Amino acid sequence: MTKPTLLFLTHRVPHPPNRGDRIRTFHFLEHLAARTNVWLGCLADEPVTDETRDVLNRLCARVAIVPVERCGRWLRAGVSLLRGRTISAGAFESPALKTVVDEWASEASFDAALCSSSALAPYLQASSLAQARRYVDLIDVDSEKWLEYSAASRFLKRTLFGIEGRRLRELEASLSDWCAGLTFVSEPEARLYRAFRPDSPIEAIPNGVDVDYFTPQIDRAAERGCVFVGALDYKPNIDGIVWFARELWPAIHSQRPDATLNIVGREPIATVRELAELPGVSVPGTVPDVRPWLNAAAVAVVPLQIARGVQNKVLEALAMARAVVASPAPLAGLNVQDGTHLFQATQRDEWIAKMLRLLDDASLRDDIGLAGQAYVTAHHRWDQCLTPLMSFLGLNDFAGPTTAVDPPCPVTIEPVTSPETSA
Repeated sequence: MTKPTLLFLTHRVPHPPNRGDRIRTFHFLEHLAARTNVWLGCLADEPVTDETRDVLNRLCARVAIVPVERCGRWLRAGVSLLRGRTISAGAFESPALKTVVDEWASEASFDAALCSSSALAPYLQASSLAQARRYVDLIDVDSEKWLEYSAASRFLKRTLFGIEGRRLRELEASLSDWCAGLTFVSEPEARLYRAFRPDSPIEAIPNGVDVDYFTPQIDRAAERGCVFVGALDYKPNIDGIVWFARELWPAIHSQRPDATLNIVGREPIATVRELAELPGVSVPGTVPDVRPWLNAAAVAVVPLQIARGVQNKVLEALAMARAVVASPAPLAGLNVQDGTHLFQATQRDEWIAKMLRLLDDASLRDDIGLAGQAYVTAHHRWDQCLTPLMSFLGLNDFAGPTTAVDPPCPVTIEPVTSPETSA
């Protein structure tokens, strides 16, 4: 039996898996590469390391990494908005990647084509791919996030976010007119999509967590304070941790002066860095490994007011047996129970009470942490989560002929302007 040939397009280089979208696309890639000949095309807005090239080269039959400069990306996003399209589609538009897709389609007869997010869906509409079964991993209903942004904003942002949300909703709904199927990160996201396109073939493929990598190393002597982990240039994370640090932390710290709050994540913007001026708060920002910071914390906080799908930051903290306190939004895609696997908090006083309770009671933290770890081990291992993927893509028991592929070839990467000098 020959392996099927799959075209996989991702909006970022799927390695290293150090942020939410990369974690999902990398594990998709690993799973699919073990079962198909993957031709991977992806966009890069930052330098790509030799290690990443080696990893992708080992996994894939063919790889094309197309650089995009951030300043040019946002110019295209603005033009796209003025032309009545979505900002997202413009930001991820690349003539070079379109050329790659057309050239590859002339070399290979793809048995299926998959892209990550609605922003890359236009690439799959190329006439050269008309004979392939085409799928989009929407991950979540992104339009809903933009509509929530609009409702929570004022003036110009309210208008712009609302326009993006409505246009994205139209784009998302149109995908079912030509796609063979759509995947989502959770059943709640799938239900939301079915509400406006009930006729669509859909599969919920939840995010998993590498439970062997995120393994707790309990050290009660070192365990103190709180930690927040997340990309610190991403609006929901920024809004959430700024609210927590400024509105809740002073009350917590005044009652537990020895408690600390560490804010960990890549590329913290100035608004986040300024939080280090608050008593007991530090902003390590980008770190090579988040596990020591999770291990050293008594409580992991996830105070997001806007969140879609399944949050990796929650899964990772649970996998490391950390006691978690989270807002309702980042828990919507999980079947966790408040008070058993973690604590959920909504109002200010509820947050403060639950934080103090956990900080004071190591036995309770143990019970909550171990229950959370058992939950993710049972329900969110990557191998379990990805089991339906090949069948949904129509690639199980493939017996037909596929185009022969060359042995893996070196990945050629053009220079990419670094984020520090691109604007």
